[in-house]
Amino acid sequence: MAFIRLRAARVLLALSVLLMSAPPSALAQTGAACTVRVTLLQVNDVYQFTPSERGTQGGLARLSTLRKQVLKESPHTLFLLAGDTISPSVESITYKGRQMIDAWNAVGLDYSVLGNHEFDFGPAVLRERMSESKFKWLGANVIDKRTGKTFGNTPPFEVRELGGVKVGIVGLVLPETKTTSNPGADVEFRDVCETAKQIIPQIRAAGAQAIVALTHLSMREDKQLARCAPGLDVIVGGHEHTLLESSAAGVPIFKMTADGKQMGRIDLNIDPATGKVDSIDWQVLRVTDETPDDPEFAVVTEKYGARLKELAASVGRTQVALDARSATSRTEETNIADFIADAFRREAGADVALVNGGSIRADSLISAGELSLRDVLSILPFGNDLVKIEVTGETLRKAIEHGVSRTAPGAEPGRFPQVSGLRYAFDASLPAGSRVRELTVAGSPLDPKKKYTLVTTRYVAEGGDQYEMLKGHRDTLRSKLIDSDVLRRAIAAAGAAGIAPRTDGRVRRLDAPAAEAPCKAAPAAPTKQ
Repeated sequence: MAFIRLRAARVLLALSVLLMSAPPSALAQTGAACTVRVTLLQVNDVYQFTPSERGTQGGLARLSTLRKQVLKESPHTLFLLAGDTISPSVESITYKGRQMIDAWNAVGLDYSVLGNHEFDFGPAVLRERMSESKFKWLGANVIDKRTGKTFGNTPPFEVRELGGVKVGIVGLVLPETKTTSNPGADVEFRDVCETAKQIIPQIRAAGAQAIVALTHLSMREDKQLARCAPGLDVIVGGHEHTLLESSAAGVPIFKMTADGKQMGRIDLNIDPATGKVDSIDWQVLRVTDETPDDPEFAVVTEKYGARLKELAASVGRTQVALDARSATSRTEETNIADFIADAFRREAGADVALVNGGSIRADSLISAGELSLRDVLSILPFGNDLVKIEVTGETLRKAIEHGVSRTAPGAEPGRFPQVSGLRYAFDASLPAGSRVRELTVAGSPLDPKKKYTLVTTRYVAEGGDQYEMLKGHRDTLRSKLIDSDVLRRAIAAAGAAGIAPRTDGRVRRLDAPAAEAPCKAAPAAPTKQ
């Protein structure tokens, strides 16, 4: 069993990930004579209930099986989702997240924190999805301005008694959701630290012997939360789509990858005598096609069976694996991003194309072979219109500079510019705004005064991902083009041979990516006079 054992100070020790059964008793033998074990099961950023990676990984029917297996030997168990499930996905194009609520209800989810993508369809749709949920939503820092209460009347926190001990749970959400999604003018996202500092004493006053922060934040923000709001025992997080474990101020932080490819298990061993967490164990449960489906989940699959069959239809082939992973789409040139950008530029008849890396959502390596409609829509699920605008070279340079302005670990740069018709090189060690060192269009240096036609999505052209410099330009496209339709046609055009996209060096990073952003020394304290 891979575990992290945290004694009195709860200092995070070395981690290794293996698979092995936990002890069979709900009473754990730890440093104390006898402790009560409370188990937390965690997933995050789960956008589809069907398996991914050609059916080999993930799948909520398999998660349901694993949950039931854990419950048999650890009855004091809570199943937690660390945000992002209503959008984006292939099925959500049609059902606006209803299929995911049905799936989570069937699995037996206990709590979910609101993620940024919960607001993609607007606050009214989210309230409807919340009303359909048998589990509880949390989001202490998400406030309805009209009432001054939490959005959707979610509880600011929950305290659950399990095996005679009490566990408190507080949900906290990315403040930048205000600008990266569609929460509307009446929803406010308050400061995470200030909210936590106000609520943690309330949770303790309600009798909680352990406090869990269920968050949808970047790792950087999770670490800041651990430092600024004393009293947390563990942070169960999401948002990065990457298997991560860390610690700050003695508080362990755990995150899984996306789409339920793993289920995290955290055992809180709580000493009833002292009312404190004595130790914490952690392990990763991999979710693969070796895990059987829970037969009781079949009712959900049957309900959406017609749509699932439509999505299985073939649209073409690929000779090579397509890199549609979030981590690469948001940080470097990829073969599928080049293919998409080239297809946009070709259909729009533009000089250049710009695709924000965050719009490529499949978050997987799609293996060579048949490509289905699901594959296409999983890559570009938002159904964005394309627009063609005329910009100066100076504006184009500003756009590329903006696109490479956030490159530190945990920055989640959905704005990262995947391109066609131009080539650029950047140095992320330089100050933001002066990172682009080379920029050419059609093989010639960019002319700051020349006019160029640019095709991108309406989202980006209207300032999405903070591309403010592109706002206000007239769309000159004469016909409606949808991003996923353009991709589908480009794949079909390759015929039986299939596509074989490869990167060609159009995006180059000149510096070596740093593991952590460099720290600046704090200024010396002023001398008292």
